[in-house]
Amino acid sequence: MENDLFSAAKAVLLTRDPESKCRGAATLANDWKAGRLALGADTTACDITEPGRPSRPELVFPRDLPRRRAGTVQGRAALIHAVAHIEFNAINLALDAVCRFPGLPAGYYGDWIRVAAEEASHFRLLQDRLSALGFGYGDFAAHNGLWELALKTAGDPLHRMALVPRVMEARGLDVTPGMIRRFRGVGDTATAEALEVILTEEVGHVAAGTRWFRFLCNEQGLEPETTYFELMNRYLGDEIRCPLHLEARRQAGFTDSELTRLESLCIKS
Repeated sequence: MENDLFSAAKAVLLTRDPESKCRGAATLANDWKAGRLALGADTTACDITEPGRPSRPELVFPRDLPRRRAGTVQGRAALIHAVAHIEFNAINLALDAVCRFPGLPAGYYGDWIRVAAEEASHFRLLQDRLSALGFGYGDFAAHNGLWELALKTAGDPLHRMALVPRVMEARGLDVTPGMIRRFRGVGDTATAEALEVILTEEVGHVAAGTRWFRFLCNEQGLEPETTYFELMNRYLGDEIRCPLHLEARRQAGFTDSELTRLESLCIKS
């Protein structure tokens, strides 16, 4: 592992093999915690457009993905695969948040290094569930929407913190309880329990986004709620899907004012 944090994070980000990437994320977290990594001065260490990923899954437009149903083994595997793909992308997003944005406080890097390691753990949990059903990562098509949003927000960490953790990952807080119920409903307790672990830790990931979004707003003299909704509208439009997991979002730092405003924009589905 490189002694420079940014170079080390870039090396893991560019790793293509999923298991090697997961091991690298865990090592990065351990090395940072042990003080073996320093904040280097390479401000271009992570100026990349493509993270490391395996040749599969095939990436397609979201509209081309079939509806995933939990009533069959293949349907359950497809749903687990979709979440595993999100978690794999989340490893890359956390690592990119580390090495793309130099000059921030050490606590910022500590948060996203921890998130990368936890996302790797989530991916492994879901890989195990896929394997138990006779499938593996790459057996189903997926989309690249999360990384595309990372590229759109590559020029400003404030935009990244607003939109990736506090919109895309927060959506995971909303939909995971329903997935847990679906898996329990078909008797797949093991997958439901894995998703419960993931949901608990994802609250902390969204909270990290909230913390650093507000820090950056304060640094720039911006009002956080107004800025959040302006950025959401600019990048994603005004409508979001409901229902919202209000308690999880509160735990992740959303204010009641934000939640009321979000609910007023909801697409009912």
